[in-house]
Amino acid sequence: MKTYSISEAAKELHLTVYTLRYYDKEGLIPFVERTASGTRVFKESDISALKVIECLKLTGMPIKEIKHFIDWCSEGDATLQQRYDMFLERKATVEAQMEDLRKTMEVIEHKCSYYKTALEAGTEEIHKAGKIKIPGGS
Repeated sequence: MKTYSISEAAKELHLTVYTLRYYDKEGLIPFVERTASGTRVFKESDISALKVIECLKLTGMPIKEIKHFIDWCSEGDATLQQRYDMFLERKATVEAQMEDLRKTMEVIEHKCSYYKTALEAGTEEIHKAGKIKIPGGS
């Protein structure tokens, strides 16, 4: 079974060693084993769990709520419903974020078109004068 040092785990996850130590301090990785001297030893399953933690962070979930999830995982099958409900909530959050980003992209695409047209005309006045030439149009 492959194991990772904290620095190897951090590199694998594109995180800093400091971040992993912070997660440990916050109780997010109680499953990570330690050697007799206290050195953390990460297994593949720990890396997978940390990827889920990072996923939850990217959705904007606070560390305290992620800790609840980790605690639920430790409790086993009795918390399956809570974990399922939490992921349904995260899914709705991400869908709303995606819709917000889609609207943001529409504005950015409009402005890219606006400035490209202005650059081609050599002036922004083309938009104010309503003289935009549409290929194939009138």
